Amino acid sequence: MQVSKKAAIILILGVIACSPKANATDVSFNTQLKSESILKLAQVNSQDAEKYFDSGKKRLERGDYQGAIIDFTKAIEIYPKGSAAYYNRAMARNQLQDHRGAITDFTKVIQINSKDSEAYYNRGVLRANLKDYQGAIADYTKVIQINPQYIEAYLNRGSARNQLQDYHGAITDFNQVIQINPKIAISYYNRGITRARLKDYQRAIIDFTKAIQINPKLYTAYYNRGVARRQLKDWKAAIADFNKAIEINPNYADAYSNRGMVRGFSGDETGGMTDLKKAIYMYQQQGETAKAQKLLEFIEIVRSK
Repeated sequence: MQVSKKAAIILILGVIACSPKANATDVSFNTQLKSESILKLAQVNSQDAEKYFDSGKKRLERGDYQGAIIDFTKAIEIYPKGSAAYYNRAMARNQLQDHRGAITDFTKVIQINSKDSEAYYNRGVLRANLKDYQGAIADYTKVIQINPQYIEAYLNRGSARNQLQDYHGAITDFNQVIQINPKIAISYYNRGITRARLKDYQRAIIDFTKAIQINPKLYTAYYNRGVARRQLKDWKAAIADFNKAIEINPNYADAYSNRGMVRGFSGDETGGMTDLKKAIYMYQQQGETAKAQKLLEFIEIVRSK
């Protein structure tokens, strides 16, 4: 049963100082559950293993993760060579935020079946979530060796490489995605983030523009293109991008913050202060107290001059 679709890592540029710092978000599992071979279970002459396995899958699909873990564990005790029970137990453990337990189960799957690309992929996602970027890269690389067309593995490996400041390696991965399928907005978007980190703002803008052409609702692409244009002191174009980001997502406090700063730089001090105050209010409402405090300090500095 397909519970949800896979998604690639999305990166967002820093917002207060407008530096090309990025944060990883939306790292997703391949949530396709695995089925066990009835023939294999029959060979161990145990209907109980099959019964517990099937019960575990049903519980997992219903959201009864604790019950699913109990059932898969019983199936494993009876038939420890069945990789699907470990795999599905890992899925249940992940739902309960037991990421290390899930990694242990995916590792067992790999020990049983070294060609299971999904186990490597999901273990890579978990390792990235735990900030083990080297381990994640190793897993994504293994996925790519097994399946050279696995787009999500390239995207996530590129994002992990970004975290380790291997920007050229990241660009290579995003280029590979574009070569496989040139119509994926996130590949251009993430390459734009990486180019901005390298201060290659002109080419970053080209990438963000391409991402917008493919997905006109990708408001973070407008926002980050605005940040890049701000770095080039193209105030008018930057404001236009922040306007578009806010139009698509009216609750985007970062866009108000950056638009306020750019308005101030371009001479519209009144409009700039209005945006900054709006951003502070939104940050406070959204629990982003650190960002709100930084803007308050910024306003005090401006007023003191």
